[in-house]
Amino acid sequence: MDLLLQTAGSLVAILALAGLAWWMKLGGAPALDSEAAVRRAAGEVEDGFEPIAADFDGKAGIARDAQGRIMVIKRHGNRFAGRVLGPQASAGVWQDPGHNALKVDSGERRFGTVFLDIPAPETWADAINRVNGRRDA
Repeated sequence: MDLLLQTAGSLVAILALAGLAWWMKLGGAPALDSEAAVRRAAGEVEDGFEPIAADFDGKAGIARDAQGRIMVIKRHGNRFAGRVLGPQASAGVWQDPGHNALKVDSGERRFGTVFLDIPAPETWADAINRVNGRRDA
């Protein structure tokens, strides 16, 4: 009987902690599911980066500021990581049967390549390659 009470008490404590975490909105996977979310994430990645154009697919986002700088943002665990793309970056259109996506190579091995399933990926690829002095990637 003591073991049953101990097990029930532990279960109640676990459920209470899970409920508290849910109520406080802790954990879970963040999403870049709106232009506002991309703007907020870009500002967190680099203080002062204020996008004038942004696109997103829920898992990643891309933004351009008034100075023409382009930032790519991706989910990293339960946070976001982003990079303002430098001259080593390149972009292209990744073709998959049925749709096209944007493929951004940040030029940083540790950050890697980001794929964004967004409308008109060609526009962003051209902008990235033009800013970095490339004609095509």
